[in-house]
Amino acid sequence: MKLGIIGLPQSGKSTIFEALTHHSEPAIHKGESRLGVVNVPDMRLDILNDMYEPQKQIFAQISYLLPGTQGQKKDSGQSALNQIRECDAFIHVIRNFKTYGGQKPNPYQDFIKLNQELILTDLGVVESRLERLHLEKKQGRAIDEKEISLLTECLKHLEDEISLRKFPQLASADVLKGYAFVSGRPMLVLFNNEDDDISIPDIKGVSSSENCIAVRGRLEQEIIQIPDEEKEDFLAEFHIAESALDRVIRRSYELLGLISFFTVGEDEVRAWTVKKDTTAQDAAGVIHTDFKKGFIRAEVVSFEDLTSAGSHQEAKKRGTVRLEGKTYLVQDGDIIEFRFNV
Repeated sequence: MKLGIIGLPQSGKSTIFEALTHHSEPAIHKGESRLGVVNVPDMRLDILNDMYEPQKQIFAQISYLLPGTQGQKKDSGQSALNQIRECDAFIHVIRNFKTYGGQKPNPYQDFIKLNQELILTDLGVVESRLERLHLEKKQGRAIDEKEISLLTECLKHLEDEISLRKFPQLASADVLKGYAFVSGRPMLVLFNNEDDDISIPDIKGVSSSENCIAVRGRLEQEIIQIPDEEKEDFLAEFHIAESALDRVIRRSYELLGLISFFTVGEDEVRAWTVKKDTTAQDAAGVIHTDFKKGFIRAEVVSFEDLTSAGSHQEAKKRGTVRLEGKTYLVQDGDIIEFRFNV
């Protein structure tokens, strides 16, 4: 999973990137994009690791991309949007703190400004494509009527200044996947707050309709530079019970509809990430295409049942280990052993 970090200048994108990735070193060259890959914290994996004592423990991972502006002086904003087109979702960082010059934040206007950039970017793509399709139709060429219909629907929403993410089934339609609409990406609105402000600002049309989270970015950035022996006191002083990384990852999973399942053994215990309502056969394919191709059965036990029993053998005795077929929908926390034959 990859999330792109976007926002207006001086919103604190770099600060948030460093707080999330624990990368305090700047880019080697000014204006370069930065990519940070972090483990997805999961206490269940730690418990399974203690239970099985494997040679390796492998966490699921999430990547954060902070697009650069190198070589794009005239249109750095558009360049940033092009760099994040292939991201699964966006984190829209909004300044909610005073600048060094004392300038007060205006989170509503900042949100609207960048959101309109996303909409206008997609509007240009849709208008251009529709114009070409209609021309080809006049010339007697075979065209996809479904594509025209869906693009026309997109056009209507964009002209009404409504982001395509408000219509997820439309934005994710197979026919339109190649367009990588930026206003159609799921988005987490992150308010970058003052050190003493933990609240989400009450902004009509944003805080009530968007996925929002408040982070004290500068404070979180400082945490990663504090020696471990001093961290506990610092966290207590500012009433920080959970890091920004943990909260953002959790919200990102919810935003994208993701869950985790586990594979266990003497060699490794490992977390895997899939969409909700993923079938057992498709989950097997996440591990290896051969697992999906030769899928026979999935031996499944829930994390709660396994830990309650204390061992896989005891869980079998209790009847909580079961065999499931290819259409079984994987649940969050399932421990699965796939049986396959190629």
